[in-house]
Amino acid sequence: MQPHHFARRWDGSPAAASPLRRLRVDASSPSRLLRRGQNGRCRECDNRVDWHSRTDHRPIGLHPHELPTRPVPTVYQWHLSGGVAYHGADSAWCRISHAAVCPRRAPDSDRTPVLTELRRRLAVLTRRRIDAGLFTPPPPATCPTTARPDQHPVLPIVEILHIRYLAERPLEVLRCVSQTRRGHRCPHPVLDPAAPHGVWTLTTVAPGLGQLALPSEHLVLYDLNRAPYAAQLRWRAQRCPVHMAASTVPDLALAGWLVFDPLLHHAHIHTRLPDTAPFSLGPEDAPPGRPVCCPPSHTATPPTHVRGRNR
Repeated sequence: MQPHHFARRWDGSPAAASPLRRLRVDASSPSRLLRRGQNGRCRECDNRVDWHSRTDHRPIGLHPHELPTRPVPTVYQWHLSGGVAYHGADSAWCRISHAAVCPRRAPDSDRTPVLTELRRRLAVLTRRRIDAGLFTPPPPATCPTTARPDQHPVLPIVEILHIRYLAERPLEVLRCVSQTRRGHRCPHPVLDPAAPHGVWTLTTVAPGLGQLALPSEHLVLYDLNRAPYAAQLRWRAQRCPVHMAASTVPDLALAGWLVFDPLLHHAHIHTRLPDTAPFSLGPEDAPPGRPVCCPPSHTATPPTHVRGRNR
């Protein structure tokens, strides 16, 4: 036997520490969202929720644990593949949406004993967090027809790939969702004056089949349909031009787009074009006598023609 030499491993190779390798998302991965960017809590019951993107790029909150497929109805079954949520199950285990077992929502009539028991356990956890002072239940939602418009923030309506979305923030402060080298969220905005941008337009809005009458027949939106296809994909992914070009950079959050519903989001419908461009202007760039950012104002009678301004 020979004494062990700490400068070498058991096979005689040098024991020098190899440089750390940074993990990257595969370029062919359908989702770039990191694991820590998926975790969250329900706003109504404060229980854990895992957020994922569906095939239609809409977010869905899933229960963080798997359940046996057999006692779960088919309508509630979900499975994950490449970080994307697909409806249905592909094995003996499945995931379910948190909305199906949320204790703050009315239960469905076709709920099985397994889902009923899970809903009861989540209700107990919610009660414990309320008693400990860690969570305050939100007040009951008011009817959208009686809510005042000044109670809602001014959010723009953006049309990307002929689909209308409601942005989570104004365009000037809409941040990139990618991760920087230091592990933080990118501070750069999605709106870049040097990149292709859209046009503020005044267009018509019509209710869907069987819907109620809308409060207005016109709305102002930020139209990106004339922009290149790559630019529209960047906006829908909510990334800055630098991180959109790097296909291996992960994301720390889901894109905050909501599919626009004229009845639910009627408070954000404006019928007058904005007076300023959707770019971040400093005080030195703003014309004298005009504020830096002017939100669209309301008018009772919309114009009779459709017009747009190139911003």
